[in-house]
Amino acid sequence: MKLTWWKWLTVALLLYTVIGGLLSDVPRLAILNETIRNLFFHVPMWFGMILILLISVVYSIKYLRTPSLRNDVLAVESAKVGILFGVLGIVTGMEWARFTWGEFWSNDPKQNASAIGLLIYFAYLILRGSFQDHQQRARIGAVYNIFAFAALIPLLFILPRLTDSLHPGNGGNPGFNSYDLDSRLRAVFYPAVLGWALLGIWVVNVKARFELLKQQVYENV
Repeated sequence: MKLTWWKWLTVALLLYTVIGGLLSDVPRLAILNETIRNLFFHVPMWFGMILILLISVVYSIKYLRTPSLRNDVLAVESAKVGILFGVLGIVTGMEWARFTWGEFWSNDPKQNASAIGLLIYFAYLILRGSFQDHQQRARIGAVYNIFAFAALIPLLFILPRLTDSLHPGNGGNPGFNSYDLDSRLRAVFYPAVLGWALLGIWVVNVKARFELLKQQVYENV
């Protein structure tokens, strides 16, 4: 199978992220120490999740305007990949929290909001599975998907800022840009964001093509 240029770019960026993230020199900060390397994995996965879920919403809107199997498949497969990235983001975040905050889960407002956001999207998959009729499933799922994304944004980016939070940039805590995201971290962090986002788009592309092929086989039987 021939890989297009952006797929080669994805592979190169992720190799650079893993190698640079594990071996590059990083600031020796109090409490964080070597755990700051998780910045190259945890945070970009969340950025990738937001982008992929946004793509899912775009295709849900397109489905409501122009109902088609392709739009529905791209919407649901994007949501599934976005959920996967969200789960990976929570797992890597919990591991980071264990070393920096002393426990996997500290009921931090952003931790709780992230969990609620993922539960909302798990409910989206359950809702779709409760309908037998494809058009009804796709239409109701598309409407729910739009409201799910509209709820996710304030959960992740607005509500945690209104109260005390251990996360950088929330509840009065300075963000990484304010004090320690120096040139060494930026040199790996920005490529990591792009690499993880492209990987998510690649997985969505593969899953959507596979699902469309399955649907075509099913219709021809």
